[in-house]
Amino acid sequence: MGQEKLKNRADVLEELTWDLTALYETTEDFQKAIEEMKAATDKFCRDYEEQLNDAKTIGSALKEYEQIMQSASLINHYAFLPEAADITNPANTELSRFVNNLLAEINTQLSFFDSELIGNDSDILQQVAQIEPSFAAYIRHIKEKKSIQLDPSVEKALAQLGPVLNAPESIYEQARLADMDFGNFTVDGKEYSLSFVSYEEYYMYHSDTAIRRAAFDKFSAVLANYQNAVAETYYTQVQKEKTLATMRGFDSVFDYLLFDQEVDRDLYNRQIDTIMDDLAPIMQKYITHVKEENKLDKMTYADLKIDLDSTYSLNVTVEESKELVADALSVLGQDYVDLILKAYPERWVDFVQNKGKSTGGFCTNPYGKHPYVLMSWTNQLSDVYTLIHEFGHAGQAILSANANSILGEEPSLYLIEAPSTFNELLLTDLLKRNSTDARKERFALTNMLTNTYFHNFITHLLEAAYQREVYQLVDAGKSFDAAKLSEIKKAVLTKFWGDAVEINPGAELTWMRQSHYYMGLYSYTYSAGLTIATQAFLRIKKEGQPAIQEWLEFLALGDQYEPAKAALVAGVDITTTKPLDDTINYLANSVDRIIELSKEIKQ
Repeated sequence: MGQEKLKNRADVLEELTWDLTALYETTEDFQKAIEEMKAATDKFCRDYEEQLNDAKTIGSALKEYEQIMQSASLINHYAFLPEAADITNPANTELSRFVNNLLAEINTQLSFFDSELIGNDSDILQQVAQIEPSFAAYIRHIKEKKSIQLDPSVEKALAQLGPVLNAPESIYEQARLADMDFGNFTVDGKEYSLSFVSYEEYYMYHSDTAIRRAAFDKFSAVLANYQNAVAETYYTQVQKEKTLATMRGFDSVFDYLLFDQEVDRDLYNRQIDTIMDDLAPIMQKYITHVKEENKLDKMTYADLKIDLDSTYSLNVTVEESKELVADALSVLGQDYVDLILKAYPERWVDFVQNKGKSTGGFCTNPYGKHPYVLMSWTNQLSDVYTLIHEFGHAGQAILSANANSILGEEPSLYLIEAPSTFNELLLTDLLKRNSTDARKERFALTNMLTNTYFHNFITHLLEAAYQREVYQLVDAGKSFDAAKLSEIKKAVLTKFWGDAVEINPGAELTWMRQSHYYMGLYSYTYSAGLTIATQAFLRIKKEGQPAIQEWLEFLALGDQYEPAKAALVAGVDITTTKPLDDTINYLANSVDRIIELSKEIKQ
């Protein structure tokens, strides 16, 4: 798929796209839902504005509020999923904008709700949590927000400004997926077409060094043409966050962005510092081994994602992925497997590659319906890793929605990547179990390193280390431009990779390649989630069924507890350094085993 010209959305196979009729059978149903939500919102405002001063009334209001939020979730998904699948279609963009503005208006009308709840005494709020335990998580957050709530009129204005305040991310996405034209590049007289998606999904992993490096150079040259506009967009984003932090009484933008995650700066900093310091030498050792095995003249930044053994690959079709997914997840029991396998016949997943499609993968969860997964299938084993990762989110979303209200189903961002990366470890474990020789075992281990840890523990972690430097500048009242961002990014990459990797021109522009920077302190949570996942996985290997049961309980928790308490349900204590130390130790042993297997294969 990789080198073919990308098809237009209209020309792709329908069975490999997601089916949005699970949300609304027809456009008329969608329009009707909008009118019903608007009417319910008007009624809610008439019935409850300035009336929320006793536990019984608040309890009734929460039940109606919950219904409006469920409608908003479905309407939002029906509008944004087509745009994610094809941003070049003006009808998709128009629908997405219409719904963004509609939901901003609904949020504006409803902004009195949190303001009035926050105005109540903690005793009344506690009574609500006792009378209606399904809303206990929501009430916990309301009590926490007492210290940062602004005047109701200001909260209302901020809700009205929602689409404007969220503009930096959509401007960035338009630049990245609609405007940037990467054209073609030539190697040995042959021309190759290039796009953002084909570079990220295909050329970055290409086994031919000349093609891989030429693609990187062309990709970087086009990125460079947009660096000032993208830097300005990002500056607007962080300046917005800093302003909101100051308005809400935070001295630091870090504390503001970590507030909703319910973790402190120590946990955040430990995650970044420990990996930057302790994992770096292990990964330098591994990447040097990759260079030697591939007989490269040097390891450049453009070569980082190549396979250790490019001649040994496992091609997997969408159809064949079913068996791998089922076998890998069987550890968690038949009920869990059956839940996930519905994704295929019910078309939860958008597998195809097409022009204008968002890069990478995501899973999103319209409450009360099945999840939706976006990815671009290239028939590689790495696609199965992406798929099973997103199915981890899907499984948690379903179990959590079954056990919790929409007002308490979503766990802290700190925990969000644990179920997804856990599923990747199960896939590697399956591949290792099925390994009949040294080469196959090495293949399984290197896939774990490159797909699971490289991506979640290193790529996203290096984003987080870079991001921390940027926010420190903003906290200190300083600004930045494209050159400064490139300087920061290059310094972070150089520190982590040392002499093992040449940070060649273009590498410094990596800050232009990721939408996570528009999502607050999100990037570091991948490594946090993977730390929890690794510890839980090692427990299951050691303890079996009791640990599996606790993991399934953890998946169904939703937002019932803050992260430290929630992780304990899975038997992981994140208040200590043990999970992170164990994870790094597990990786060190895996790298040593890979090198040992390489020696065996040579003999």
